[in-house]
Amino acid sequence: MFRKLLGSVREYKKATWLTLILIVAEAVIETVIPFITANLVNNIKAGAEMAVVIRTGLLLILLALLSLACGGIAGFSCAKASAGFAKNLRHDIFRKVQSFSFRNIDKFSSSSLVTRMTTDVSNVQMAFMMVIRTAIRSPLMLIFAVTMAFIMGGKLALTFVIVIPILAVGLFLVSRKAMPAFRRVFRRYDRLNESIEENVQAMRVVKGFAREDYEKAKFSEASDSIAVDFTKAERIVALNMPIMQFCVYFNTVFVLLIGSRMVITSQGSVIDVGQLSAMLTYGMQILMSLMMLSFIYVMLTMSAESMKRICEVLDEVPTITEKENPVTAVADGSVSFRGVSFKYSEQAEKYALSDIDLEIPSGAVVGIIGGTGSSKSSLVQLIPRLYDVSKGSVSVAGVDVRDYSLKALRNAVAMVLQKNQLFAGTVKDNLRWGNENATDGEIEEACRLAQADEFIQTFPDKYDSWIEQGGSNVSGGQKQRLCIARALIKKPKILILDDSTSAVDTRTDALIRAGFRSYIPETTKLIIAQRISSVQDADMIVVMDNGRISAAGTHEQLLKSSDIYREVYEQQTNGGDSNE
Repeated sequence: MFRKLLGSVREYKKATWLTLILIVAEAVIETVIPFITANLVNNIKAGAEMAVVIRTGLLLILLALLSLACGGIAGFSCAKASAGFAKNLRHDIFRKVQSFSFRNIDKFSSSSLVTRMTTDVSNVQMAFMMVIRTAIRSPLMLIFAVTMAFIMGGKLALTFVIVIPILAVGLFLVSRKAMPAFRRVFRRYDRLNESIEENVQAMRVVKGFAREDYEKAKFSEASDSIAVDFTKAERIVALNMPIMQFCVYFNTVFVLLIGSRMVITSQGSVIDVGQLSAMLTYGMQILMSLMMLSFIYVMLTMSAESMKRICEVLDEVPTITEKENPVTAVADGSVSFRGVSFKYSEQAEKYALSDIDLEIPSGAVVGIIGGTGSSKSSLVQLIPRLYDVSKGSVSVAGVDVRDYSLKALRNAVAMVLQKNQLFAGTVKDNLRWGNENATDGEIEEACRLAQADEFIQTFPDKYDSWIEQGGSNVSGGQKQRLCIARALIKKPKILILDDSTSAVDTRTDALIRAGFRSYIPETTKLIIAQRISSVQDADMIVVMDNGRISAAGTHEQLLKSSDIYREVYEQQTNGGDSNE
C-alpha cells in the first residue's frame, strides 16, 4: 500500500530527499547545542577568559542560525513535496476513475469517490508531510538526546529508563483507544457527502414536496454522528497532555534533586552544573520527541483508513479493457446481438437481459419500447461497451465490440439520455463536446435540426450564453434538445436516443426525427421511447418485456402480432397521449 501511494511522489522526490537531509542536520545541531552550552557553563565556573566565552557564544549563535535555516528550508521543501504528492495522488485517482466501466462505478458511490479524492487525500497528504519531517526528526532527536544524556549525565540518565517506558506505554494506549472512533469518522463522511449531494441535486423535488425539515434532520444526523465520534476520539487523545506533563515534571524534579545532590557531594567531580543543565534540556527533548511520536502514531493510524480507501480505487481493475492491437476504425453502423445475456454483477442471480438475438442494418431506424424495468437501457448500453455482455456477443460493423479500441468505438456511437448532463460553460462549449472542431455554422445547423435554435436566439448572448453546472438554468426540454444537437454535431455511425424526447411535445419530437433523416441519413438510429408516436415510422420496432425481446417488426406487423404493443398503442390513442 505504501509503495503504491509513494509512486505518486514522482517529480517531487528531490524536495522529499532535501527535507530528509535537512531534518537530520537540524536534529544533530539541536543535540550538539546543549553539549557546547554545558561545557561553556563549566568553563565559566572554572574561570574561563572572556575570549573563550565570546568564541563559544558566537559558535552557539552560528549553530542556532544554521539550525533555523535547516528547519526553515525543510519547511518549504516539505510543503512543496507534500502538496505535490497530494496533487499527483488526486490526478492518479481521477485518471483511474476515468478508466472505470459502469460496473466499476457502480461499486463506489459518487459521494464516496468525492470523499476519497478530497478528505482522504488531505489526510494522506498530512501523514506524508509528518513522515518526511516529524517522523524522521522525532526518532533522531530521541536517539541523539538519549545518547548525549548518558555521555553528559552518566548514571543520572537512568531516569529516562523509567520515564520513557511510562510515557511510551501511556501514549500508545491512548492512541490505540482513540483509533476505532477515527476509523468510523471516515465512513460517516461518505454518508454526509451523500446527503449533501442528493439534497442539492434533488432540490426542486425537496421543495416541491416540502421536505426541507426531513432533509435537515437527515443531514444533522450524519453531521452529529461525525461530531460524536470526533469528540470521543479527541477526548481520549486529550489525555496525552496530562501524561506528558507528569513525565516532564517527574523528570525535572528527579534530575534537579538527584543531580543537585550529586553536584554538591562530588564537588563537581562526577557531574557539574553544566551537565545538570544539559540533562534538563535533553530530558525535555526526549519527552517532546516521544510526544511528537504519539501524534504521528495517531495521524498515521487515522490516515491508514484513508490510505486503504484510496488504494481500493487505485487497485480496482477496470472490467472493460482493450485487447492488444485493437481495431481503430468503425466501418458502418450495423449492429448485431447474438445470444446475448447480461447481468450487472457476477454475484447477481437474475439476468437483466436474456437470450437477445437482433440484427440491425446500418442506417436503419429502430424503435425500442417496453415497460419500466424491461431493460431497454441495458440493451443499448452494451453497444458502446459501457458494460460488457455476460454471455454471447455484440458486434458493430461485423466486429465484436470487445475487439475495438474503446476510443474508436465510443467516438462512433453517440448517446442522448433522458437525464443528460450539461456542463458549466457557454452553449457553444457544451455543443462542442460532440466535435471540438465544429464551426459556428455547423453548431447552428445542428441546433436548428434539434429544434434548439429558436430558444437559444432568445438568450441574451445567444450561443455565447452561459449554462450553469448541470444545466440548472434551462428547462428539461431545452436541456434535451441541446444534448440532441450535441450528438448531431458528432455525426456518429450509431445514434442512441434513450427516452431523450420525453420532455418535448409530439410536434417537436416529429421535427427532431425528421432532422435525423435529412442530416444523418446513413447513421443507425436507435430510439427508446414511451410514446408509440416516437417510433411508429421506424424501420423496425423492438418490444422488450422482462429483459427479453417479446416481438420485433414494423408498426403494422406488431399491431397484428404483439399483444403488448397493441395494448400500449390502444391506451395511447384511445386514452390520449399524456405527453401531448
